[in-house]
Amino acid sequence: MKDDEFIREVNEEYRRDRAAQVWTRYSGVFIGLAVLIVLGVGGWRYWQHAQTVQAEAASQRFDAAVRAAKEGGPQAAEKAFETLAGEAPGGYRLLARLRAAAEAGKADPAAGAKAYAAIAGDSSVGASLRDLARLRAALLRLDAEDPEALNSLQGLAAPTSAFRHTAREMLGLTAMRKGDFEGAGRWFDQIAADRETPQGLRQRLEIYVALVAGGPVQVSEAPPAPPAAPPEASR
Repeated sequence: MKDDEFIREVNEEYRRDRAAQVWTRYSGVFIGLAVLIVLGVGGWRYWQHAQTVQAEAASQRFDAAVRAAKEGGPQAAEKAFETLAGEAPGGYRLLARLRAAAEAGKADPAAGAKAYAAIAGDSSVGASLRDLARLRAALLRLDAEDPEALNSLQGLAAPTSAFRHTAREMLGLTAMRKGDFEGAGRWFDQIAADRETPQGLRQRLEIYVALVAGGPVQVSEAPPAPPAAPPEASR
């Protein structure tokens, strides 16, 4: 037993000596790593605080721009959101760009569509929001019968698109407006076959299908009016 205790004490003494040697040799490295860790954590905390402050300021300015939209009209709102989009951080910048495009579209659909197209072409924006901007731009150009609007909607009507329901509905209604009831029926069939079609759209679809089934409204000419009866001969 004494031999075992002696060997254990020798081993412990050896480990202490080795630890002391390692510390003497690498103490500067250890201290430097510790300082870097402290500075890194401090820097991270400071960055988080700065981001929080910026986000709160941007939120207040966004609320002010929303109030301007209600009180000052589309042009004042567009200017307020454009200013915010140039200065706000991250998410608020994108929200401001979307709102600025919406306000521009109220006064000038072509200008609004152009603003949405700029967002749709921005690779720094997420894919779903780019598709949303593409959809809004197409809807603003539909009344002008812009072929590019129909092309955009057809791309968004793909089975994997998050905005396929709206795109298909607009394509069907546009076809009906042009008198293409067969084309409208094809779009409405896609809506009916999609299991994820929203309930509200399914209810509207019943009306659309009935209109397609009725076909174009035939306006018949009114029959000629009967000739006026001759006046009675005076007696």
